[in-house]
Amino acid sequence: MLACARFRGMRTSVRMIACVLVPRFELAVAAGGSQALAGRALAIAPTGGGSAGAGLIGETSGAAEAFGVQRGMGLGEALARCPTLELVSADPLAVTAAWEQTLRALEQTGAAVASERPGLACFALGGLRGIHGGSDELVLAAVRRALDRPARIAAAPGGFCALAAALATRPRRTLIVRGSAREYLAPLSVTLLRTRVRTAPLVETLERLGIARLGDIALLKRAMLADRFGHAGIEAHRLACGEDDPPRPRVLEEPLRESFELPEAASGQTLEHALGVLIDRLLARSERHGRTLRQATLSARLIDGGSWRESVTFREALAERQRMRVALAPRLALLPSPAESLELAAERFGPAGGDQQELFGQATHRRRARLREAVSQMRVAAGADAALRVCWAELGSRVPERRAMLTPFES
Repeated sequence: MLACARFRGMRTSVRMIACVLVPRFELAVAAGGSQALAGRALAIAPTGGGSAGAGLIGETSGAAEAFGVQRGMGLGEALARCPTLELVSADPLAVTAAWEQTLRALEQTGAAVASERPGLACFALGGLRGIHGGSDELVLAAVRRALDRPARIAAAPGGFCALAAALATRPRRTLIVRGSAREYLAPLSVTLLRTRVRTAPLVETLERLGIARLGDIALLKRAMLADRFGHAGIEAHRLACGEDDPPRPRVLEEPLRESFELPEAASGQTLEHALGVLIDRLLARSERHGRTLRQATLSARLIDGGSWRESVTFREALAERQRMRVALAPRLALLPSPAESLELAAERFGPAGGDQQELFGQATHRRRARLREAVSQMRVAAGADAALRVCWAELGSRVPERRAMLTPFES
């Protein structure tokens, strides 16, 4: 069914942005399908380790939300509100694979898709009208046929306005907003700002100040919001006025992956050794073509079910084994439970030969040689434990001795 909302305004050649929203995508994948959510109070179990979201539940089903259970709530409070709440192990690997399949289905329609997170994708409609019949309605109908799961689809002049329209419509329905984005957004709640990372912290303060609608923000002066909230205030005013940036399509790069089967109850040095093997294999792949790595993803299949995934963006593009190990090894401490397999993937690449350390190769080698000699002298004088390094283990532990551990320093 197609519903079209029209608002007064000049009919100009505005950039129409489509938004595809799949509600509770991560929970549906982890539970085994959207049919498993019907009538059941489900939530993604909290992750362990020292991550920022430790102890907080993930996405929740509609039945759980009826009891007041929301994403980001503490496990104790969630169980107090809903004693029958069922916890599902998070499976970010399956979520990534399923969402990648959905994105490729959208790209087969000709769309240049931008995706901020699994379950949400945006793209411009301008270049698709000539492919699918010349109207926005026909383009969105083709997009819906390409999807293999129910989704909320909306189009509006701007990505933020399109997302607001998608949240307002129902699954298997399409909403097209024509006219002024500012006029459409004006009566909507400021809680929509939580959909953006930069403006999410402002919502609570705005509500305390009595600013309940986006139209109230648009009436304020941008300089006043900038003085009170900084760049986040400017961004909130731009969104309320419908001045959102166009979506930035993702860069299609085939990731390189290497996996390693772990022995039972592998931990500590065994995990670090497996990580070193994965780094060596990844850097030796001929498909890398000498390119440096800018972003890598470390993931694992857990023994007790589910999976774990952590993305790491390097400060500069590199292809050095030791520097990659230093950046990735501390993330192993975030594993919520023992893993049965470990995987390392190169998600984004830098330029070939982009690491400029060779310009100062001799100085680097001399500095490392002096450091090794100093460590050796210290160990001869004071013993093998004279030079140690701190390796973070359980950052969220209440016991100070468990938060970090000392390991031999390797120069």
